[in-house]
Amino acid sequence: DLSRDQILRVMTKMREWWVQVGLLAVPLLAAYLHIPPPQLSPALHSWKSSGKFFTYKGLRIFYQDSVGVVGSPEIVVLLHGFPTSSYDWYKIWEGLTLRFHRVIALDFLGFGFSDKPRPHHYSIFEQASIVEALLRHLGLQNRRINLLSHDYGDTVAQELLYRFKQNRSGRLTIKSLCLSNGGIFPETHRPLLLQKLLKDGGVLSPILTRLMNFFVFSRGLTPVFGPYTRPSESELWDMWAGIRNNDGNLVIDSLLQYINQRKKFRRRWVGALASVTIPSDYKSPYPESRRESVGNNKN
Repeated sequence: DLSRDQILRVMTKMREWWVQVGLLAVPLLAAYLHIPPPQLSPALHSWKSSGKFFTYKGLRIFYQDSVGVVGSPEIVVLLHGFPTSSYDWYKIWEGLTLRFHRVIALDFLGFGFSDKPRPHHYSIFEQASIVEALLRHLGLQNRRINLLSHDYGDTVAQELLYRFKQNRSGRLTIKSLCLSNGGIFPETHRPLLLQKLLKDGGVLSPILTRLMNFFVFSRGLTPVFGPYTRPSESELWDMWAGIRNNDGNLVIDSLLQYINQRKKFRRRWVGALASVTIPSDYKSPYPESRRESVGNNKN
């Protein structure tokens, strides 16, 4: 058996070892936390350069607005998902301009190239108001709008649909609505473990947002895609660059409150779909999860 003095010497050496580890870890952690965001790829840089900004209550919101088919009255507004940006639509952008006269997309507040204030109470209601403000800014508030949304954008679209159904003055007029791959029924939504930890806003949230890196992001996001639509490594880096822009990783926990908002306002948002009287559709990469009963589906 070890004597008392031997045990004390071992404990002293262990403390010294942990002190040395701590002294080494502090600068390494500091360097890690100050890793600059990745540079924009040429394609993402071009997307930013071709876009514009407008101001909503002192906050800069990035958007794209392209003129397409001449003579067509059709306008489509694209609402992106979490945690990415309007760049999600770049692959189908040109095709949409061949179908619609105006193709419009924005980065929601806290996403992409838009401002990412903190602390800030991010809400679906505010994002819907930003969409309305953008259309007023473009002089399109009295035009009939086709909405195409994805994921997080589905919930924003549901709020816009609710406002449209209430016939409130100043609200946009929706001509058609297409929701894609979103948790529009909160009871069927299964958030990832990391999303659960972040949305609960506990003591781990500010730590996890600062420790998040490309590896964690890409490994967490890739399984969400369908088996034939998973993004390439370069596309994942573009997504991560958009998140890291303006320290967006530090507001992810605040943005994730939309999951709680979906539950709290389920009656409002699901109810808006239940009696919809406009052409509507829901798209999913998994045929078995497709809900044909969303509203009065006319497509």
